[in-house]
Amino acid sequence: MSSIGWRDVVDETVGAALGREQRPDPVLPGTGGPAGNARLTAWTGLVLLVLFVAELVTLLDVHGLIGWHLALGVILIPPALLKTATTGWRIVRYYTGDKAYREAGPPPLLLRVLGPLVVLGSLALLGTGLALVVLGEERSRQSLFTMAGQRVDVLTLHQASFVVWAVVTGLHVLARLLPAWQTAAGGSAAVPGPRARILVLAGSLVVAGLCAVLVLAHPGGWNHDNRFREHDRGLAPRGAPG
Repeated sequence: MSSIGWRDVVDETVGAALGREQRPDPVLPGTGGPAGNARLTAWTGLVLLVLFVAELVTLLDVHGLIGWHLALGVILIPPALLKTATTGWRIVRYYTGDKAYREAGPPPLLLRVLGPLVVLGSLALLGTGLALVVLGEERSRQSLFTMAGQRVDVLTLHQASFVVWAVVTGLHVLARLLPAWQTAAGGSAAVPGPRARILVLAGSLVVAGLCAVLVLAHPGGWNHDNRFREHDRGLAPRGAPG
C-alpha cells in the first residue's frame, strides 16, 4: 500500500477513535439489526472495561486480594464471551452478504486487524486464569514443557498472555472507548429491542456472579494465607498469578 494509502488508513482510524466518523448502522424491527448489535456490543464493552480495571487493581496486592483476583477473573468470562459473540455475529452477517450489515460497513482497517488479536489475547488470559482456578496452585506450577531452557507451566502462560493482552487491549480501548460511549448513550435515536439487550447483558452478569461465588468458596488452594512460593522462571515475578 502506498504512503498516501496508509495515511488514509490512519486518518480513518483516528477519526473513528475521536468519534468524528461513525458507521451508519441501519435500524431494523425486532432486535434493532446492526444498530441494536452495536449498542449491545458497546454496553458489554464498557462493563468489561470496568471489570478489567477492578481486576488490575487487585494486582496491587495480589497476595492479599487473591480471592478477589480469581473471582473477578471468572466474572469477566461470561461478558467477554458475550462481546465475542456479538462482534462475531456482526462479522458473519457482513461477510455472508446481509444487506443491513453490508450497508453499515466494516470498522476501520487497523481495527479489523487489531480486533482478532484482542479476542485471542482476552480468551487466552481468561482461559489460563480459569485453568489456574481449576488446577489449584500446586498443579498450576507443574512444568508443561521447556522453552529456551526455561520451564513453562500454566502460571507462566497466564502471565505471558497478560502481557500480550495488555498491549493489544490498551490500543483497542484507546481506539474504541469514545465511540463505544457514544453508541451506548444512543442520543435521541430509538432502537428496538432494549429490553432484550438488557436481559442478555444482565443474564451474563448473573451467571458471572454465581461463578464468582463458587470460586470464593473453593479457591483451589489460592488464598491470602498461602504466601506463594517463588516462581522465578520465564516471565513470572515472585508469586503473582498475573
